Amino acid sequence: MDGRDKPDHDEEGVAGAVSTAIARAYTRTIWGIALGILVFAAGVVAWALAAGNAQLFKDGVDWVYDVALYGIAALVFGRDGRAEKLAALTIGAVMAVAGFHTLYDLWDKIARPRPIDLWALEFSAASAVIVAVVIVGLLWRFRRQDNPVIKATWLSSRNDVISTTGFALMGLFARLAPVRWPEYLFDLFVAGLCFQATWAIWRSVRRLEAAKPDLQNKAATGAISRL
Repeated sequence: MDGRDKPDHDEEGVAGAVSTAIARAYTRTIWGIALGILVFAAGVVAWALAAGNAQLFKDGVDWVYDVALYGIAALVFGRDGRAEKLAALTIGAVMAVAGFHTLYDLWDKIARPRPIDLWALEFSAASAVIVAVVIVGLLWRFRRQDNPVIKATWLSSRNDVISTTGFALMGLFARLAPVRWPEYLFDLFVAGLCFQATWAIWRSVRRLEAAKPDLQNKAATGAISRL
């Protein structure tokens, strides 16, 4: 096989920009993350229902965003470029929804202040931080990849480790001080992170779409030069 097959591979889409070794490693990693979160979230929800704890139930259901995000990435990664770009944009939309949900939750906290369940708070905060740190550790090696699906999942894991750690600290502060406004400010910060990640994902997809004609022109020029 000569070099004339290489341009065709590059023109297939975003997947062509990822080496085989990286693609295989990422596929195994992202499937493990998606299934692991699903099992953990199901366990938390079941426990909350058995204990009749509304706050713990809400925290368990909130994992649905992560399951959807990493599940979409696991299902479409390695397919054609169009599917990957659509998946990346879908992940960006999920993160935007999470941002709006954070703003709604902030409004609900202010309009209807709810008491802090210390046990549920401590469990949810500790487990969320542990899961977020593990995911960041698993995805760290892929953080510089330009593939939009990989970038989307990396940005999501980055946001999670920041938000979960911050919420844990805010929860500790709430136990020590009778004020809630630092928690409200952090909600705004987390919502901003979600929207920033959505914007970064959209820009990544647009950048790759803009670069595709250049790749095609280079491939055509290379083919002519070999004639």
